[in-house]
Amino acid sequence: MKKITLLFIPIAAVISVAITLNGCVASQTVTAKSGTQLWGENCGRCHNSPSSSDFSGAQWEVIGTHMKLRANLTEDETNKIIAFFKSAQ
Repeated sequence: MKKITLLFIPIAAVISVAITLNGCVASQTVTAKSGTQLWGENCGRCHNSPSSSDFSGAQWEVIGTHMKLRANLTEDETNKIIAFFKSAQ
């Protein structure tokens, strides 16, 4: 029984490190993507592409905040998507 417990601790530590490193890799991937790519991957699944002129900059901010919560987007993803729509106005 003691050997199993001693073996479990290093295995748990390795798994914990792997999960942490995997999270870092995912966030680096998001960092490399443009707002256009992020919109296509996250928003385009449920929405048709609106014209950027359909909403003002302030309205895009509100929409972005709302969809951040609904679609479980990160702050970085949300900011890039909002910037994408604002830049096309």
